Amino acid sequence: MTISSMTGFSRLDGTTDGLTWTWEARSVNGRGLDVRLRLPPGYEAVEVPAREAVAKRFARGNISISLSLEKQQANGSVRLNEAVLADVIKAAERVSVLSGASKPDAAQLLMIKGVLETSDQLPESSDDRAVREKAILKSLEATLDKLAEARRAEGTRLADIVADQLVQIERLTGEVRASPSRTPEAIVARLKDGIARLFETAAPLDAERLHQEAMLIATRADVEEELQRLTAHVSGARDILSEPGAVGRKLDFLAQEFNREANTLCSKANAVDITRLGLQLKTIIDQLREQVQNVE
Repeated sequence: MTISSMTGFSRLDGTTDGLTWTWEARSVNGRGLDVRLRLPPGYEAVEVPAREAVAKRFARGNISISLSLEKQQANGSVRLNEAVLADVIKAAERVSVLSGASKPDAAQLLMIKGVLETSDQLPESSDDRAVREKAILKSLEATLDKLAEARRAEGTRLADIVADQLVQIERLTGEVRASPSRTPEAIVARLKDGIARLFETAAPLDAERLHQEAMLIATRADVEEELQRLTAHVSGARDILSEPGAVGRKLDFLAQEFNREANTLCSKANAVDITRLGLQLKTIIDQLREQVQNVE
């Protein structure tokens, strides 16, 4: 069985040229595909290809993706920004003239922000930025592959649960079909008992009309069509489980059909054992509906 869950988590770290990052991807149930991206300022160019990468892998689910960055401590060379230094000296001389304060010495000038620059503070070329963004996106691709793997693993577990629930539905359907209360003799006996009570408490009834009403009651109590449809739905669900791709919507629709047949069976039941089996069917089908809500 190849189904995937919509629930999963993955995390992956990466590094290049003094920059480290972490991608985290979380996925939960959703009616369609809803992607939420949280990116650091300045990385807006990553958003469109990131969304395309998600859409290539997933059809449904609320997927939250975040990117965190950390710059490593630079060990590169130091450069004197002479233009900034000249402006600082000119400003210091003007302050000295206006206030009479002493001029700052060289050590004080070097402590002013911008006078000294490390190599990582130098302007970045467009080519260097493109290379870094490509590395980050490649890391995202690997993160999404891990998320897909996690969703498939959870899908395998879901498939086993759903398969077991289908076995239980099939078993209960068979028990209803084999119930002694569905035999013509049992139905006739119940009708006779009901008619006898009517004769004891009511005025005489027309025999022909009574026969017609009894036949109508017996027809309405017949659940063979519901049993046939439940059996067909079990077969259909098993076929869907073996299909490739996203099958969650198909299973969800079929679970609703299961529920409709079980409700009809319970409403038509005219024997205690069939009512009991019908309620058990409804319980299993409700559990089935909960599980298929998680299937992509």
